[in-house]
Formats: sequence, structure tokens, C-alpha cells
Amino acid sequence: MTAIDELLADARIPTAPRDGFDVGAALRRLAADAATIAVKPHPDTIRAAQAGQRLSVVCRWILNRPDAADHVDRLAQEPGADTHDHLDVDGALVFACLLALTGHPESAQFWWQLAAGAGHRAAAYCLHLHHLSLGETREARHWLHEVTHDVLGSEAPDEAFLSFLEAVALYVRKNGSSLTSPPTAGLEMEIDRLATDATGPCIIVRRPDRRLADRLHAFTRR
Repeated sequence: MTAIDELLADARIPTAPRDGFDVGAALRRLAADAATIAVKPHPDTIRAAQAGQRLSVVCRWILNRPDAADHVDRLAQEPGADTHDHLDVDGALVFACLLALTGHPESAQFWWQLAAGAGHRAAAYCLHLHHLSLGETREARHWLHEVTHDVLGSEAPDEAFLSFLEAVALYVRKNGSSLTSPPTAGLEMEIDRLATDATGPCIIVRRPDRRLADRLHAFTRR
């Protein structure tokens, strides 16, 4: 054997004995290693997602109320409906929820704030969930305080109010409900129409009109 042959022989990688290799154990080790390096969602991320789910449920419940279209109809007929003195606050709440469900969160926030500023606790609760879903905890705490404490000199609500809203959201999310249908395509089209004017898309969707109110009447009568 030449010197080159000896060097090549020394460089060979020894073959592991096949009989001693446990394929199942190796796969289990790989799975365990993958589990240890998997990134778990941050608690804040989970809380934000849950808040978004609850908000969607509450909005759908409000939109499906039998009197929802009547309030939006009154809101559509009110001159200066963007002021507290001439505002159907329930209509503003319903309109905000419809905006949120059709992909206009900034406009929804604007109309929720109008209603909450007039003392509507359900609108304040929606704002609490809205900000919580965005990870804006400071704003979320502020609006939760508005729900559970005095608003414009009115009496503070008992615990049943907040518990009721939470119970509705939890029950529907787990079990579903025929009374919380999402907006129809027709409603989405009407919102898109209101969201656009002669100059293009509006920053804030303008107040509802009778055409939207009529569409909402059809939606709640289905």
C-alpha cells in the first residue's frame, strides 16, 4: 500500500452500525426540539385578538337589534347629526358598528366617540374593545372607566351592564346565533358609496342617508 492509499484509508468516515439506530427516538427528539423553539404568542397579542373577536360579536348583536334601522333612519334625517345636541346616539352606535364590520375602523371610532361623548355606555365599551384590539391599553382603560363610572352626571351602572355585554360576546362566540348575522354585501356596498365623494375616498365616512337606512331595514326584517 502506498503512502497515498494509507492517507485515504485514514480519511474514511466510519459507518454507524445500523442495528443501533432508533429512528422513532430520533424523530421524537426532533419533534421535541421543534416544540422548544416554537415562538408562543405574546399575552398582549392574545388579549388583542380576543378583544377584536368580542368587538365583532357585540357589533353584530347591536346591528341585528330590531330597532337598529329605525335609529339609523333618524340619524340620516337629522341636520347637524355630528353634534351632541342633534344626535340620535343609538343611531350613531349602530352606524359605528356597521362601519367597523365593513372595514372602516377609523370612521367607526369617530362615530363611537360621538355616541360615547353623549353618554352612551355601549359605545364606550366598543371603544374599549377597539383600542384593546389595537394594543392601545391606555386608551382602552380610559373607555372602560367611562363604562363603569359616572358619565355626564348619570348614575354609574351596576355590574349587570358590563356582565351582560361580556356574556353576549362569550355566548355567541362559542355557540353562534341567528341574531348576529354579519352585514350583507348590499350593506357593504352602501357603506362604500358613503365612503367616497367627488374627490375620492373620504377620511371619515359621512353620516348615513335614507338609502342606507332602507337597506338596513331590509336587513333587520329578513
